[in-house]
Amino acid sequence: MLKDFKAFAIRGNLVDMAVGITVGAAFGTIAKSLVTDLLMPPVGLALGGVKFADLFVVLKDGATAGPYATLADAAAAGAVTINYGVFLDNVVAFLVVAFAVFLLVRMVERMRREEPPPPPTVNEKECPFCVSKVPLKATRCAYCTSELG
Repeated sequence: MLKDFKAFAIRGNLVDMAVGITVGAAFGTIAKSLVTDLLMPPVGLALGGVKFADLFVVLKDGATAGPYATLADAAAAGAVTINYGVFLDNVVAFLVVAFAVFLLVRMVERMRREEPPPPPTVNEKECPFCVSKVPLKATRCAYCTSELG
């Protein structure tokens, strides 16, 4: 059983999958940072200084009553909240990752696609009398000596 597991673990597909998952996780972290740190702040500024990570709805006040200025304040007070701003950040991060994966898959498919072979050049014709192949420039058939028009 250990030998079978070793053979399975060393197979190329498993190693490729492990590398893909590792790179994917690292790319997800980069995409999350791109959204949270680079994309959403200008969008929030354009929308009147909104910080998306602090958009939430209080369902139940915590130990100290609200209103809470930030999500961190609400969490520190023990309030129950719906954090729709964090959700929006995650949706945008997902869309960025999905678009990047789409572009990557599209590029790989283009690289895999083989060019169609060029059409064969026609340099022979058939003799109408003996149906043999003769060169295009021939005026007589080499097999039956008939004149070709």
